[in-house]
Amino acid sequence: MVEDSDAALVDAWRGGDREAGKRLFQRHYAAIARFFRNKVGEAGPDLIQRTFLACLEGRERFRHEAAFRSYLFAIAYKVLCKHYREQRRDEARVDFAEDSAHELSSPISAVAARQEQRLLLEGLRRLPVDYQVVLELHYWEGITAAELAEVLSIPVGTAKTRLRRGRELLEERLRELSTSAVLLCSTLANLDAWAARLRVQVLGDEPE
Repeated sequence: MVEDSDAALVDAWRGGDREAGKRLFQRHYAAIARFFRNKVGEAGPDLIQRTFLACLEGRERFRHEAAFRSYLFAIAYKVLCKHYREQRRDEARVDFAEDSAHELSSPISAVAARQEQRLLLEGLRRLPVDYQVVLELHYWEGITAAELAEVLSIPVGTAKTRLRRGRELLEERLRELSTSAVLLCSTLANLDAWAARLRVQVLGDEPE
């Protein structure tokens, strides 16, 4: 029986154990699905498949310098960026520090039951992509600044700055989008709690 840690499963998978690879994909599938859910809508299944295919093709390059999930999210981020560039038909350069998922992808219907959740989802989509990525990974996957630095290949200090600035921009977007002062106050006062509920109720919690 192969040890259940990601590192052990990766080593077994590279050694030819297909079951180990299957267990890795099952373990991380929901998290990768969440990564794409609020950014691309209907293109999500295809991009999830591309992510795991790229992981399969590049598994020999994984050297345990970072956690496997960081490695997988790094692939997902590259797949996302490539997708957005492919969708731009006017050949304009995509600036992920400026352009948002709202501008780069087709509309996504928010299935959240609560107004606060719908407001939060839309607020995140109105952020520049690089800020949406760090906030969603932080809120929904519990990823630290150090892990974000690994995912995005940036210094830890830059990752911390993006988190801080991302929260500031999110508050600005929520103020712009909110239809009432009561809704805005409820959303801002319990932002972490609403984000956690979104993960479970809307985006699908990661299986044990």
